[in-house]
Amino acid sequence: MTVVPVMSADLDAAEVAWFAPICSDDYRHLGVPEGDLRSSWDHTSDIVRTADRLGFRNILCPSSYQVGQDTWSFVSAMAPLTERINMLAAIRCGEVHPAMLARAVATVDHVMKGRLTLNVISSNFPGEDAPSDYRYRRSTEVVEILRQAWTRDTIDYEGEIYNLKGLSTDPVRPYQQNGGPLLYFGGYSPDAVELCGHHCDVYLMWPEPEELLAERMRTAHARAEAHGRVIDYGLRVHVIVRDTEAEAREYADEIVSRLEDDRGTEIRNRALDAKTYGVSLQAANRENADGDGYVEPNLWTGVGRARSGCGAALVGSVDQVLSKLERYRAMGIRAFILSGYPHKAECEIFGEKVLPQLKTCSLPEIYGRVPSETPATPLGVGVRR
Repeated sequence: MTVVPVMSADLDAAEVAWFAPICSDDYRHLGVPEGDLRSSWDHTSDIVRTADRLGFRNILCPSSYQVGQDTWSFVSAMAPLTERINMLAAIRCGEVHPAMLARAVATVDHVMKGRLTLNVISSNFPGEDAPSDYRYRRSTEVVEILRQAWTRDTIDYEGEIYNLKGLSTDPVRPYQQNGGPLLYFGGYSPDAVELCGHHCDVYLMWPEPEELLAERMRTAHARAEAHGRVIDYGLRVHVIVRDTEAEAREYADEIVSRLEDDRGTEIRNRALDAKTYGVSLQAANRENADGDGYVEPNLWTGVGRARSGCGAALVGSVDQVLSKLERYRAMGIRAFILSGYPHKAECEIFGEKVLPQLKTCSLPEIYGRVPSETPATPLGVGVRR
């Protein structure tokens, strides 16, 4: 198995996160909306509190214009309602003026006492169809301005899109030190990998066969190394875990049993990232899968029939899923962002059957951004059954 150098080289734990479906992505049967699972404050906040209670160390709060709730408002409201879990807030670069975004981030980071992490997004704005190179240029400038805001006394920036001179950073210093909140980033184009390698902390990937994931990691490592940096890696993947593999596979078949192909296409096409290279790679997984939708053992691509982004799930018994996660961790993957349908029920199943057997950590603590409360005994140290 290929092992890629990582920032947290001596870490024997992983940041295990869940997903908040604030963008209307919760179903009992994929593609079939149900009223009690719609994107509402009551429903999605309940999922976050459940993940916090069970010991997940982070939770992704995505961004979408056409459906669901506003990411920043949701994260801000959840801050005082959670105790330990970090919040991975998606920021679509350019939607907010970078200096104002730096102030907003700092404010929420102080409210959360350093529990804020950021998922940097470079996709189009609603109604926009900007070239890829322009979108990544915009994101690069936003991230560079954020770094100045969090590490210098003034923002002095001259770019192709933004020009800011002599802005005091007194109002925008975050709670987290040593560079501010961690930046998680996903993308496969050369411009995307360059941005992550140069400026971000965790390179996020969608599920693919292991050798392809290793290839993505080697590419990202090379770009980071060119800038004198070493980064970490994360995997965003769905999960269906049951006591036996047969039960897990049966449930996977059940959640797509009422999905019509036209409905799945509609759901995929309405996303702002529907035409990206990363989405096309998820489609390639489905094309290369066997007759049951498995592109490699325990990696099922059926979820992608009704999703534009992350389109595959780990499907198997408790031991099979644990073994698969351990293989990923041995490759150098340090963050797992998991989800399942419906999200609260699957959060509870994974949180009760699998999470207690994993050694987990908070990456901001590992990076020294915030003081670690339990540096010698990470949460979730369990015995494999």
